[in-house]
This record gives sequence, C-alpha cells and structure tokens, in this order.
Amino acid sequence: MRRRSLRIAVAATVATVVVAAGAACGLESGGALPLPVKPGSITEQPDLVGAKITVGSKDFTEQVTLGYILEFAVAAAGADVRDLTNIQGSNSSRDAMVAGQVDLAIEYTGTGWINYLGNEKPIADPTAQFDAVRDADLKQNDVVWVNPAPLDNTYALAVNQKNLASLGVRTLSQYADLVKRDPGSASTCLETEFRSRQDGFPGMAKAYEFPVSAAQTQILQTGIIYQATANGNCAFGEVFTTDGRIKALNLALLEDDRHFFPHYNAAVTMRSETAEAHPSIARVTKSVMDALTSEEMSELNRQVDVDGREPADVARDWMVKKGFVTV
Repeated sequence: MRRRSLRIAVAATVATVVVAAGAACGLESGGALPLPVKPGSITEQPDLVGAKITVGSKDFTEQVTLGYILEFAVAAAGADVRDLTNIQGSNSSRDAMVAGQVDLAIEYTGTGWINYLGNEKPIADPTAQFDAVRDADLKQNDVVWVNPAPLDNTYALAVNQKNLASLGVRTLSQYADLVKRDPGSASTCLETEFRSRQDGFPGMAKAYEFPVSAAQTQILQTGIIYQATANGNCAFGEVFTTDGRIKALNLALLEDDRHFFPHYNAAVTMRSETAEAHPSIARVTKSVMDALTSEEMSELNRQVDVDGREPADVARDWMVKKGFVTV
C-alpha cells in the first residue's frame, strides 16, 4: 500500500476547510489505515470490533506521528480506522473534532486551555492543567480528555552555539533585554501561528516586558526555522521542545525563566458520544500514552525529520517495539 509523505498534501485525505457564516465545513471522510497491524498487548475489544473510527491530527511531524500511533492502537483493538491526519492548523483540526468529522485525536493541554477554551493564564501544575481542561472542555464542548502523557511539547526559543557564545543570551529575560537594547542582533524566525497566538510570541512579549513591534521577526514554515537558526540566518528561532532537530543541529534552548509557556502534555481527546459508545478507547490507549515521554517523542521526531523516514513507519515500529501491536 502506498504510504503518504508528510511533505505532500493528499487530496483524498484533507480538503480545504472553509469557514462561512460562523460554520466550518468540508473535510473529506479520510483514507485507509496506512499500514496493517495485529493485536499485541492491545487486544480486540467487543465495543471496537468493526466500529468506524476517524482519527485526525494536525499537520506537523509530531502530530502526524501521534495520529498514526493512535490509529494503530484502536485498529489493533478491532476498529475500522479512517485516516484523517495532516489537517492544516490547530483551529481546523479542532473544528473537525467539534463538528463530528473526527472522532479521535491527540491534543495538547496548553492548546486546549488557552486557544480553544479562551483562558489567558496557564496553570503551572501539569496535572491541575489537565484536570481543568478536561472538566471545562467536557462542559462547554462535549469533548472528552483522557490519558495525559508525560510528553510535554512546549514552545521555546533556540539559538545556535556561535550566537549563544557571542550574544551571551541564555534566558528569555536576557533575550527581552537584547530586543530592547539592540533589536538588530535579536532577529527571530517564527511560524505564522506562533506569531499570533496568545500562548506564543505576543504573550511572551507581554510577560517579558518588551514591545512586540521592536522585535525583528521573520515568518518561516515551521520545519525551515530549525535549519535557518542553525545556519545563523536568524539569531533565534521558535521551536518545539520535543523536536529531534534540536539535538541533531546542536541548538541550545533559552530558559523560560519567568515560566511563561504553558505545559503541553499530549492527551487523547474524543467527542463524548464516541467515548460513550466505545469505552474501551480509554483503556487501550492508556498504556500507549503512559509510554510517550518527551525523550521518546524527540527520538521519533528525529527519525522523521532528520533520517527522512515516513511517520507511519516510525509510529508502527515504535508500537511493535513496545509490544502494543504485532505485524
């Protein structure tokens, strides 16, 4: 079976989401499971055998890989999985869930709390953050959250070793001082969503007391930022802390010394009707999510972004290695 590349849009999988008159419309029904799996420690569950379950994800490496991990888990439990990974943007992915076009997805607690639920301040304790998101999203949107993972993929600013030594900036407070003192030396590459999110650059600027307008920023695609930062095309670059390219390119992360960035623990999300019809989803995904640490995810991301492997292959190999599924 032909496997999709993360870098190529697939018309059969994702159509454009058009928002008109306040209503989102138009994702297609999804494609087939990209690779076959058989039960391992995850066994067939009566409420999932033959059930049609559509799994979605956003369109960056970690999300697509997590989407496949989730697909393989419920497929091993007997579900007839439809693949709707690689949806462009957080809001489109979320709209697909709320509209019932996606049954199941892995989401991040910080994104849920701030972007979807409209809160301005994160909760410092990751367990309390999950509990708050779980309770509020169920009440407001009928979205169920279960099984938070140790994986915490938060934002950070990175710098290459040469600029680290020459600029002496090791914390976000020092970065803020540099922006105010010498903005030309603090050129920063960002992706579009981070540039506008309140848990992104504008909120960070407010927390660290520097004017957003003073920062010399350049908008790049997420994947390009890492190499641009390593090359010194921008002195600093926005990164995800679990991205395997940080280690591969020998980048350093600036310390978030005012603890601005929220916790982004990954968790399984589903519509309440899905949770009620298929209670075993929470059971069969728990051990999988428990095994997803930040270190494990960084390695999976590295295999895709550095080694050039397909996310579906990486996800299935990890599931097999852990004994969750067989082939």
